[in-house]
Order: sequence, then C-alpha cells, then structure tokens
Amino acid sequence: MTLAELIRRFRTMANDRVQPYFCSDEDVTDWLNDAQDQACVRGRLLRDDSTPAVCRITLAAGQHTYPLHPKVYELISVRLKPANGDRPRDLRLVSREWLDAERPCWRDEDRPACYAIQNDTSLRIVGATAPGDELLLECYRLPMRALSLDTQRPEIHEAHHEHLIQWVLHKAYSVTDAEAFDANRAALAEAAFTRYFGLLPDSDMRRITREDVPHHNVAILP
Repeated sequence: MTLAELIRRFRTMANDRVQPYFCSDEDVTDWLNDAQDQACVRGRLLRDDSTPAVCRITLAAGQHTYPLHPKVYELISVRLKPANGDRPRDLRLVSREWLDAERPCWRDEDRPACYAIQNDTSLRIVGATAPGDELLLECYRLPMRALSLDTQRPEIHEAHHEHLIQWVLHKAYSVTDAEAFDANRAALAEAAFTRYFGLLPDSDMRRITREDVPHHNVAILP
C-alpha cells in the first residue's frame, strides 16, 4: 500500500473523512513512520546482510571502535574479512561483563581479533586487526527512508501494511486535547498492534538478547 492509500484507510477506520480533519496528513504520516519502526523492532522484520553502507565497515590502523549505521539496532553476526585475502572468519558477539570474567586483559588483547561488542550505536573489536580489513555484518535494521511522498510504500512486506494503521489509531485516539480522544479505543488499537507485531523490548532486553546468545532458527515440530 502507498502512503496515500494508508492515510485513506486510516481516515475510513477512524471516521475522519471530512475536512477539517481531526488528524492532519502530517501527523498521520509521522505516526505511520513510527509504526513501521516499531514493527521492525518488535517483529525483527528487516534483516540485512547486503546493503554496503549498512553491512560493511573498513578498518583503520589504531582504531578498535566503529560507528554502526544509524538504522542498525541489532547485530546477528560479525565476520572479519582480512585485507590479505584470507577467508572471512567469525567474531563472537559478547558483553563487556563476559569478557571481564573470562578474559580480564581483553582491553589490551594483541592476538588476532575474535570477539566484538555491540554498543548502542557502535561496534568494539577485541584483538588485533590490520588496516584494510573489513567487517561483514548481518543485522536487523529500521527502514532506510521515512515515508513522505504519497506514492512511497513501507519497506516491510505488504502483508504487514494494514496492521500499521492500528498504531496510528492508537496515537490519534490518545491526543488528549482533540475531539477524537478516546482512551478505550486507543488501548484497543495498541493491543491489536501488539498482538500482530509483538511486544516492544526495553533497552535491557535488547542488550541481553544480542549478547552471549547464539542466534539460530527454532524448528517447530508437528
């Protein structure tokens, strides 16, 4: 669905079809962008291992910490591709607490890098690297571009698009000084959004999830 179609669908569901609208197009667009971001974090919808600006970092001499792309919120895997042409090797994502307990001198590690720490907006490499080495990342990220033009479509799969409107309804009904304010409808719309996309993890849960836990698919048996 395009942005224009999503706004039209919202106005039908909210009975906000007559101008002047209770909610402006600008507000609805902002809430749709918020909804897509929330959906991506809750449902881990956008997995990326191929966008160069997101998934590749060239290493420099004397530097161990590198900024992550602003759209990256969780790393799945980190590989180090040596500049000498050797095959890439995995770096294990761990926490500072784990390293303090298992490798107390990790801050002065001079052996070849084998660990990495994901901070909120950066990645810390533990161990020695060479200039020109490259990090190959696989990650979950937010959409690359916000919706702003009527013809734009959300980056997430089209099957999810209509469910974004529940978040917009939640926000519209939550504006306390507007005629559309309705706390009960706001709660019902938020619950519908959560049922579909899942709970929003807090910062502690996101940190725990990305550290010291192997990522793997879970087989569902019949």
